[in-house]
This record gives sequence, C-alpha cells and structure tokens, in this order.
Amino acid sequence: PQGPVPGGPRGRRTAVIAAAAAAGVLLAGAGAYLAFAGDGGDDPKPAAQSAPPAAPQPSGTPDKGDGSGNGSGASEDLNAGRKQGEDKALWLKTVKIDGPGAGVDSGGQWVVGDTVVKSIWKDLVAYGAADGKEKWKLSFPTQICSVTRQTTADAKTVVMYKDGESEGALCNRMRLVDLKAGKEGWSKEVPKEGVFDIMTSPTLGIAGDTVAVSRSGTASAFRISTGDKLFGSDGAEGCKPGAYVAHRTKMIAIATCYDDNLTTEVSDADPVTGKKTWTYRLPAKHKVTSVHSLDPVILDVGNEEKKERAIVVLGPDGRQRATVTGEGTFETECTNGLFRSVEVCETSVVDQNTLYMPTSPGVGKANEIVAFDLATGKAKWRTPAGDGRTLTPIRAENGQLIAYRRATPGQGGEVVAFPAAGGNPTALLRSPSGTAAPVEAAFYKPKIDYVDGRLYLSTALLRAQGTDEKLLMVFGK
Repeated sequence: PQGPVPGGPRGRRTAVIAAAAAAGVLLAGAGAYLAFAGDGGDDPKPAAQSAPPAAPQPSGTPDKGDGSGNGSGASEDLNAGRKQGEDKALWLKTVKIDGPGAGVDSGGQWVVGDTVVKSIWKDLVAYGAADGKEKWKLSFPTQICSVTRQTTADAKTVVMYKDGESEGALCNRMRLVDLKAGKEGWSKEVPKEGVFDIMTSPTLGIAGDTVAVSRSGTASAFRISTGDKLFGSDGAEGCKPGAYVAHRTKMIAIATCYDDNLTTEVSDADPVTGKKTWTYRLPAKHKVTSVHSLDPVILDVGNEEKKERAIVVLGPDGRQRATVTGEGTFETECTNGLFRSVEVCETSVVDQNTLYMPTSPGVGKANEIVAFDLATGKAKWRTPAGDGRTLTPIRAENGQLIAYRRATPGQGGEVVAFPAAGGNPTALLRSPSGTAAPVEAAFYKPKIDYVDGRLYLSTALLRAQGTDEKLLMVFGK
C-alpha cells in the first residue's frame, strides 16, 4: 500500500494469508522464508461479533481529587451520566491555535511521574496528571517537526525543529529536553551525511544514551548526554545504512547494498560504535516496510512488484527463527512510506514469546487482537473487540497484555488485561458513559498511555483553524 503523505496518519495495513498453498518460498542466501500472498485490501472477518464482558477489578483507594474540573475551563461536567462501576474522566484539555492550513503536529506524548507532556506545534507543555493544570512550557523558535515518544532512563528526550519559518525550511535542528525538570539542554544542527542528504521528514529513536536520526536513505547517531556525533551512514563499511532503528537498549541498521538489485541488508548496530555482529540479507527487490520489535527483531518485509509480504522473526544471531502466518488484515501504527524512515510500530506489542497485533476493523465491525507464537509463527489465540468496538494493544507486562477498547458515543472505553495464554479480559479501568463517552470516542487514532491507573488519550494532529480542539483527555479512579 502507498505510504502516507507527510503529517498524515501513520497507520498501515498488512494482509497476511495463512494458506500455505498461497505462499511462495523465496531464497535468501543460505536461508529462506515464506512470503505472504498479495496485500489484499479486504476487511478481515472477525471470528465472532461479540466478546465476553471484562470482569471488574477492585478499584482500590479512590483518587482524593474532587473530580469536578476538566482542565479546559469549560463548564461541562464530564462525569454527568456516569454509571455505577465506571471510573472518572479526570480532565479534558482543549487548545485554540491559528496555524498553517495543513494543520500542526501534536504527536508527542510522555507521562513522567505526576506529569504528562504534550508537543503542540512550537511548544512542549506539561500538565499535572491529576488535575490538568499547566506545570511548565518550553517554546521552540520554529515548528517542532519530529519527536520520539521514547526517553532515556532519566526522562530526557530529543526533539527536532525546523531551521526557519519558510515553506522550504529543513527539519534539521535538534534539542535535548529534560521532561522531568522542564528544562532544555544542548541544541545543534544535524550535519549532512554527504551531498544527497536532504533531511526529509526525519524520524528519531533512542537506545540507551544514543539517539538515531534517520531520513530519506541517510542516518546518523548522537550521544544524548553531550550531543556529540557517534557514527553515521556516510562512514559505514559495506552496505550503506539508510536508517538506524532504535528502541530501549537495542539498535539495528537497515542498509542498501549497491549491487545489481540494490539488495536490502539488516544488521544489529552497537548504539555507541554502530558496529555489527550479524547481517540478514533480504531477497532481491524486497524492502523492510515496518519493524515490529527489536527484542527480538521482527521485520515486516515486502516486494511491491510481486505483492508479496512477510513478517519475519530473527534470533539473537540474525538467523531467521520463524515467519508469522495468520488470517486477517493487520493495522499497525508505524512510520513508513516514501517520506519517512522506518521505526518501531507503536501498536505491535511483544513479550518473551508472543507478538500481539490488532486487525483492521471494517466499517461498523469489531476488530481483533491476534497473538502469534514467536517460535512457530502461528496464531496462538485471537479475541474480538465485540459490538463494533476496536481493541488496541498498549503493552505486555506481568504475563498479561494491556489493551484499550475504544469508546463509542454511547459507551465509555476500557483498559483491559488479557492473560498471555488467552482467555477473558479483566477490566482495569472503565471510562464513564454519559457526557464523556462521545468526547472520548471522537479521538481518532489517539496517542495512548496507561500509567499508574490513569488512561491518557491525545490527538496527534490539530487542524489549527482558530477554534477549540480536543488535545488531551485523562481518566482515572
């Protein structure tokens, strides 16, 4: 499928067909993998149209706040119509921006202690998690043009902004931000990696004390604590890395080999030196379209000419471990396409032996979450969201998958926990019905966090036409 335009939605659909007869075997050097059949656009057919209700979980100690404020200055009571057993809408933040006609980006969201931080056009703004009151604000000289939701262990991140206000301004300036203290650190321009480095729509990733900056076939890595450059694609040996994908403590390089087929090669990359210990070479004409995980490495690869696609699981030595096979069309929030480099998909969740992915919902239909065994690549279980709802994986922890069941105009959303082995979910938080439900349901593909019993939903793109817009909504006990 064609990638999104800059600033547009970053979701993508991947059609995966289980039938072995429909899959072809492509040789890749000494190894081989199965390529899924064509990237069909048909909506998946859920195995069932309803799901068992989530069992309630004890609510624990109630929040000591009065719960009456909504953080936006509006008089509307967000908890009007709240039913027994439902939790609270703590606050709603709206913004009014008169910006450029194409809208402005607001994709950054970080929960740090008792604070939630949002990127809003040219600013980073921190709000108190409990009451929505502004705690600090950092203004950038120009538009913020790239963020990563990752941080270092001490809550620092790197934000990119443009080098001017003109239409042709480049996204080539970096700034260190301490999200806990609300303070800025170093600022610098990203140096070019050769004459063909045009700094188009860079993406960021963090591994330890390293931030990777990838853009249009070129990539660089910098030490976060100092801003010093560590390595880049211009000085790499062998195939040229066009992207460094970083997440937590891991990093890989996705490189182009300048042979007759412009073969793609994937390797591990030391976050400090960039050096590799293994390589995995894709078949001719195949590209990495998404990365689902770095621990273990799980790649979405495809050949657009032949309409072939596969999800490949690699072992610690870079050897192919399994190929994921399952029925359905899967939608994952990834940065990909013509204008952006690859980064780890936000809605693909991995634990030690399982990959969890959401299917793409049809109009008015429920989607599913499918759990794949990483040892075999086969589906272990699948569960439908039920009643036209949508389930989005958030993270895996303590032997459970935490997911968000989206609200409808008449029913609040839920945060639920599925046992890793499958089975009925347990409700961790239930958003209220009544006044809050249509507001919650109106967040389209929101940024989602569930931290310390609070659910955070925010918009990633603002129309910025001088009218009030929903920015951030928070729910809790």
